[in-house]
Amino acid sequence: MTQSQQFPDDAIEFRFVLASGPGGQHVNKTSTAVELRADVERLRLPTRTLTRLYEQQANRINKEGTLVIQASQFRSQLKNRADALTRLRRMIAEAGKRAKVRIPTKPSKNAQRKRLDSKRKRGDVKSQRKRPDP
Repeated sequence: MTQSQQFPDDAIEFRFVLASGPGGQHVNKTSTAVELRADVERLRLPTRTLTRLYEQQANRINKEGTLVIQASQFRSQLKNRADALTRLRRMIAEAGKRAKVRIPTKPSKNAQRKRLDSKRKRGDVKSQRKRPDP
């Protein structure tokens, strides 16, 4: 999903709440923090991307299938709204990436032998520290 791509109007809802933090009296009077609520099913995402989004953002998606993002980094409501949208786009882009398939590997015989030799050598050093038998 590109930065310029828009989300369906019925899929996203913004709520503005009082923010904590710096701002003096202004912070107590205005609702600058943004809570973005996106209905994941209505975002019209490919099935694979949707599945990965549910896996990656399990803590942010509630039982109704709503992804909740809170943005209160800036003092401006407009900037916080843009920040929330950017974070949503980033999450969707991350979910859209194909996961790397892990190819299991096995250490070579020489590497195994070297590892065991070094362990044996270290064990010998430690055994030399013991008190000798009478």
